[in-house]
Amino acid sequence: MASLQESLSRFKQQQEKCQSTLKSISRATASSSNTKAPQQQQPQKKPHTAASSSVTAKPVTPIKFSNDTERLQHINTIRKSSHGRRMKLVIDLLFETREALTAEEIYNGCYVDIHDNNNEIYDSLRNNLKVSFDGKRFSYKSKHDLKGKDDLLRLIRRNVEGLPVVDVKDSYTSVMDDLLALKAENLVWLLSNMDSQEDIVYPNDPKALLKTDDDLKQVYKSTDLPRDFVDLEKELLKMGMKPATKTAERRAAALMHGPIPKAKPKKRSEKFNRRSKLTNAHMPELFQFD
Repeated sequence: MASLQESLSRFKQQQEKCQSTLKSISRATASSSNTKAPQQQQPQKKPHTAASSSVTAKPVTPIKFSNDTERLQHINTIRKSSHGRRMKLVIDLLFETREALTAEEIYNGCYVDIHDNNNEIYDSLRNNLKVSFDGKRFSYKSKHDLKGKDDLLRLIRRNVEGLPVVDVKDSYTSVMDDLLALKAENLVWLLSNMDSQEDIVYPNDPKALLKTDDDLKQVYKSTDLPRDFVDLEKELLKMGMKPATKTAERRAAALMHGPIPKAKPKKRSEKFNRRSKLTNAHMPELFQFD
């Protein structure tokens, strides 16, 4: 009996060892399967080729040129323009802004570099009658320093014999509007000079506004003036006034000598000289002079 008990106990121990061995094997296989699973999911690396690199590489961004091409072309055109045109651009800018501007502000306003070409524009602006320079800034200078409508009216009233509009046209930006407003208010007279073809403004003095009687107006309208200039000159002589036309003398001279013919322009004599163009240059013996 004792031997049987010993054999059963040994058998149980062997069974326990076998079960523990199986459990350890099962745990080892489970852990190995878990580590191999993510490795199998990873794609295999392909050999590096030129085609694959061109596909995967990021596209190179193209070089962006300036979108301000028109402005740069305009600046280049002004830079190559004549001296007079650049001067006009600067003076027009000063006239429109009516502000004192530095060289940098002038360039930002009209793209004219006044220090270009050995200060050519800079020196011309300093010597220009329409430009004022304080050592740093340039400003527009008009003939008359007027600030508004009241200054304009005072200037017109000081010039009783008339003031040319061109002298005040550039005084300030709204001077023409103020001039027309003064005319509408009957404070000035705006007339055109037929000789100089320019407008002249005269003050309308309120003291000169006189009321004329109707009887005097009727006498003026009922007076018949001579239609012939000779009769008109006779009436002037009776009143002690010497006429300047002398119509009678001119008519008598025309009857005696006839109308004075107009002098015909002299024709230019065509003389041959050594500077004349020779058409038969292949025959020099014809053009030999002693």
